[in-house]
Amino acid sequence: MKPYFLILLLLAGTGSLLISARKPLPAPAGAAASATATASPIPWMSIEEAAGKLQQQQKPILIDMYTTWCGWCRVMDRKTYSNKKVAEYLSDKFYTVKLDAETHATISWQGKSYDFDPQYRCNMFAVYLAHGRLEFPTTIIIAPGYDPQAIPGYMEPKDLELLVKFFGEGAYRTSSFDDYQKSFHATW
Repeated sequence: MKPYFLILLLLAGTGSLLISARKPLPAPAGAAASATATASPIPWMSIEEAAGKLQQQQKPILIDMYTTWCGWCRVMDRKTYSNKKVAEYLSDKFYTVKLDAETHATISWQGKSYDFDPQYRCNMFAVYLAHGRLEFPTTIIIAPGYDPQAIPGYMEPKDLELLVKFFGEGAYRTSSFDDYQKSFHATW
């Protein structure tokens, strides 16, 4: 694994510890998981659809991994993914996937099939993406030719900007995350 990815994961892990200490928000009565996905200006797709699009054009995949019971997942949908600048940037630079970590559907990725595992109480694709560290929400970025990078925890638009621009602008190919962060100027 590249050193800048390790730094990225360490930074995300520290933020995740702070966020995970917060009390989770209760689920609104009768809330459906798909309601937040359909209300979003982002064109969410399945991982299989994103894999098909990769055959046509190479660009990073951003996966919003959530669960139906996760209050912070809903807050991230409402505050971050509904933000106009976030939605426009992600729609342009990424294939965007919304993944319920607890789906019972079989997921196919790179010639492998992943199923729901009752022991983990989630789909094994989620375990693969998060490297066994299941926290919600988790933002996963898969840059072409690289392993999935899991960044756990809720992120405001300003927090997400640095991360998505590092991958969306292709800086991950030529620069360390640390160097990119030093010269980065936020605009969201």
